[in-house]
Amino acid sequence: MSEPEIVGGLHAVEALLQHAPERVKRLQVSAEAADARVTALVDLAGSLGIHVERVQRDRLQRAAEGLRHQGVVAWVKPRPRATETDLAARIAQGADLLLALDGVTDPHNLGACLRSADAAGAAAVLVPRDRSASLTPVAAKAASGAAETVPVIAVTNLARTLRELRDQGFWVVGLAGETDTALFDLDLTVPTVLVLGAEGEGLRRLTREHCDHLAAIPMRGTVGSLNVSVAAGVSLFEVLRQRRAAGLRAQA
Repeated sequence: MSEPEIVGGLHAVEALLQHAPERVKRLQVSAEAADARVTALVDLAGSLGIHVERVQRDRLQRAAEGLRHQGVVAWVKPRPRATETDLAARIAQGADLLLALDGVTDPHNLGACLRSADAAGAAAVLVPRDRSASLTPVAAKAASGAAETVPVIAVTNLARTLRELRDQGFWVVGLAGETDTALFDLDLTVPTVLVLGAEGEGLRRLTREHCDHLAAIPMRGTVGSLNVSVAAGVSLFEVLRQRRAAGLRAQA
């Protein structure tokens, strides 16, 4: 039997209760936590028949070492692993905005990208099975609940997946700082996959070769690049802006 996972933080645990309460095996709340958000979460758990244990904060600290849990920790059944079959199902349902991360290994960045993907209406975040951050408790906390709504799909071969998406009518747009093409000048109202690489290393060669366009976010200041999660947010919301202007919307 798989070991339970830990989910910590108000937003992450609240999203878990809202979207997958059946996964919760145990829920602990700091005895010192008494603000309105904690009270609302405890009430939500109670309405779902989930018992809440009140424990001392130092006990939570030991249980969730390294996790900023905000006084709320849940032990949960591992989430079902999203697969390429799930991706195909979402596309069949009309999904037309995807985010792909090539070689992003920092769980904080993965979580922040998930949060932006959810906010912009992206259907999924694609990552290579190897050389990528996984959905750890740290990533789930940084996602602020989005880990329960936007699947992270680990694909065996990212370049091949991008090629298949192109064949299905998606424009694959890779972010690369050295190109003269500005992201804002591309038509992003069509079904789009945004592909971002790790900060510093950028996109791998094979990934680049399977992009329809390489584009850059225009920079006016002195810094040479943005953190990958910031770049993902800017790019996703440029898609949203263009589609809103065109009277369209990203499909969830």
